[in-house]
This record gives sequence, C-alpha cells and structure tokens, in this order.
Amino acid sequence: MKLSKFKFVLPQDLIAHHPSPNRDESRLMVINKKTGEIEHKIFNNLLDYFEDKDVFIFNDTKVFPARLYGNKEKTGAKIEVFLLRELNHDLRLWDVLVDPARKIRIGNKLYFGEDDSLVAEVIDNTTSRGRTLRFLFDGDHEEFKNVLYSLGETPLPRFINREVEASDSERFQTIFAKNEGAVVAPAAGLHFSRELLKRAEIKGINFAHITLHAGLGNFREIDVEDLTKHKMDSEQMQITDEAVAIVNKAKEERRNICAVGTTVMRAVESSVGSLGHLKPYDGWTNKFIFPPYDFNVANSMITNFHLPYSTLLMMAAAFGGYDSIMHAYDVAIKEKYRFGTYGDAMLII
Repeated sequence: MKLSKFKFVLPQDLIAHHPSPNRDESRLMVINKKTGEIEHKIFNNLLDYFEDKDVFIFNDTKVFPARLYGNKEKTGAKIEVFLLRELNHDLRLWDVLVDPARKIRIGNKLYFGEDDSLVAEVIDNTTSRGRTLRFLFDGDHEEFKNVLYSLGETPLPRFINREVEASDSERFQTIFAKNEGAVVAPAAGLHFSRELLKRAEIKGINFAHITLHAGLGNFREIDVEDLTKHKMDSEQMQITDEAVAIVNKAKEERRNICAVGTTVMRAVESSVGSLGHLKPYDGWTNKFIFPPYDFNVANSMITNFHLPYSTLLMMAAAFGGYDSIMHAYDVAIKEKYRFGTYGDAMLII
C-alpha cells in the first residue's frame, strides 16, 4: 500500500475550527463495510446500531496543557515549548519539542510566566527539534505541576488555525478522561455526552476503558511512499484485567464490540492472544495499521474524518475497506461534513 493512495483534495473550509455546540449533535456518517451502504445521521442516533450487552471500548486518557511560551535568557527571544512527556518525576525532567529549534543549545535557560515564575535549563538534544529540559523549582511535585500547567495552554493541532479559547480546556477532552498523559485528544470520544452515555447504559451496553496516551506522532508527516517503511512513534498504553474481562466475554457471546477511535483500535490490536482474545498490557506500542489488515477484537469502529495522508485515515481504510472509505470521503466532501479533531464522526459497522 502506497502513501499516494491516501491523497485527496480537502477544501480548507471543511476543517472544523470549533466543536459542534453540543457534543452529541455532530453529524454521523454510517458505513456498512459489507454492502458499502452509507447513511447520514446525527451522532445521538448512534445507539440505534447497538443492542443490550454490546460493548463500547473507550480511551480514558487525559490531555494536559502541553503548549508553553517562554523566553530565552539574555536575548529574550520568544520560544514555544511543547511538552511531550515527563521523564523523571524527582528531577523534573521533560521530553519536549522547541520552536525555533535552531536557537536553543544545551545549557540555555528558558523563562516562563510574566514574572519568570518558572525556569528551565536545556540539558540534552535528543533530535533535531527535541530537547530534554530540567525545570528548576523549589516546591514539591504537586506545586510544580500546578505552576507548569497554569502556564500551559490546550494543545490544539496546528490545522485548527486560531487562538486557544477558554472553552477548549473542556471540549478538547472527553467526559470520561481520567489518566493524564496525552497531548492529542482521542477525537472519536469527544462526541459522547453524559446524556448519551446514560442512554447507552440504560440500553444495557457495557463500557470497557483502556488507556493510550496519544502523542504528536498521530499528526507527523509520512515521508516514505512505501508504508511498510514508516515507523510510528511509540505511545504508552495500559489495558487492565477488568477491560479484558468485559471485552472477551462479549467476544465469546458474539456481541458487537465497538472501538471508539483509532487510539482504541491501535491499543487492542497491540495486545491480542493467538485466539483473537484481548490480553492485559502495560507498556508501549508503535503499531501502525494500514490496508490490508485483519482485525481481531472490534467489529465496529467510530472515528472522525481525517486529513489527507494521515495514519488515522489509513487505519479507517484498513477497517472499512480502502475503496469504501475513500468513496465515503468523496461523499463527505460533497455533503460538507466537517473534518479533523473537532469535526464530524463516522461509524463503520
């Protein structure tokens, strides 16, 4: 499968820069992967396609305010720092991206906050853009995190081309977010409202929660035509015994198991036993799913409409069938569906 197969012309005005007014009122395209039939619905119609004892698998990762703006010592040059992950709790070491990278050297100090309330020192260059920062802070870890996060802003993807707004701190987060560690929101989960979850519960649908801390690799450009040569960034994930029990029981009973998002699908496909059952897992995954691929766990999937050449589109095409999904994208553009993290949703059944 070649990268060029995932090229399509996306009108810029179809990229969503704001979420729908209510979480469960975005549009929903329903695609039957066997027949190719397409239906146009609203997301709160989702439960029409599920029954008692079916399972939704959710990603309960929590996005933290990862984008900071600071100044370089002496020159005062403005520097953007994007926090990727905490490397050492006690030493306050963080893996970060800096922009512009060419201005930052080992030993440089960076100052954050109007009164320079937080200082960091560059102690390592790991990649052309990546750095390791050591934050210099006298208080305990909780105080440090509070200061750090008060200075950070919601890490909207670059294709949402506007200033961050106060409402983004809530809307760029699922309502079931619990385990902190993501810098990218699991977009499919953003459509679920409390009311919709309650209706699903009343209908008898079971919920399994896994954690995959989605990183910037989801948006990294692929620079090889042969997709077998692309390497995904590793992401931390956890699948608990409780989630495994819920999913495997449904599988044994031949229930419908729905992966809510590409992060969920990547996680469950990263920990599958020889008989196609889910296994507990606590570690990292760099699994890259693109057509053709035989899925083991979920038999339905919710995902958003993704940008050209994206690994997220490739996974949707692997699950729904390349021809069906690319045709659905043509229909979505004609029907003016909204694309991207804050866009509309697709259910593949």
